[in-house]
Amino acid sequence: MTAAVIGLGLIGGSVAKAIKQGTNHTLYGFDINDSVVRKAKLVGAIDDELTDDRLKNCDFVIIATYPQICINYVKSKAELFSKNCIVMDCCGVKTAVCNELFPLSKEKGFVYVGGHPMAGREYSGFDNSRKNLFNEASLILTPAPGTPDQIIERIKDFWQPLGFSNFEVTTPERHDQIIAYTSQLAHVASSAYIKNPTATVHAGFSAGSYKDMTRVARLNENMWTELFLENADFLETELDIYIEHLQEYARALKNRDEAELKRLLKEGRERKELADKGEERI
Repeated sequence: MTAAVIGLGLIGGSVAKAIKQGTNHTLYGFDINDSVVRKAKLVGAIDDELTDDRLKNCDFVIIATYPQICINYVKSKAELFSKNCIVMDCCGVKTAVCNELFPLSKEKGFVYVGGHPMAGREYSGFDNSRKNLFNEASLILTPAPGTPDQIIERIKDFWQPLGFSNFEVTTPERHDQIIAYTSQLAHVASSAYIKNPTATVHAGFSAGSYKDMTRVARLNENMWTELFLENADFLETELDIYIEHLQEYARALKNRDEAELKRLLKEGRERKELADKGEERI
């Protein structure tokens, strides 16, 4: 099989390294930075640079870029994809991308399926990519309505050797609604938390809780700004709910209300236990 990865940053670089480790596919790569492509070839993450002639022969094309760059790339190369090619993106939002690419793929005759690997690190770039980043991870798929089951099976067969152990098939809208809570809200909360003045004097007074809360504050502001704005409606809703809950804790503290504070904390613990049971079912 012949595949291509466009965008050799953290996710794209990790996809490339996982493909070369776990499969015998021929793999081409492209990045806006030529030096990244040269490094990827040097370390064996790709076989060679992607060209238009090579793109025509690809069975899988994985696009790991910002959403608008992904849309622009697919539109510019739509005539080159073969009829048997499956084009997938790895963007953190799906509705904005799928609304553009579902009709385009239908018009041009190639297969497009939205994808979102649920894995990452707080560091970006090819140098931080890892061949084992997706071990035991989940891959969310958002196919167009009417996509044949055999296409989904082809996709699973392609991604499973890269380390993925779970595949979720859903709509772009449901993806964006849930990801606003599980990913985007967490990044907002972490970014806001680290702005407290105490963060500059925490040395010697912090352990796991601090590290857990602040890890994703080391984000790529350009990418996350685009993701937040593309999913603003769902993220606003989740942020409003979160603020309401924070205000409940604030009122209990201001009132020195021991019973209410204990109730809130108990409720939080029980919600966590319930959420953990849901993860076990997955």
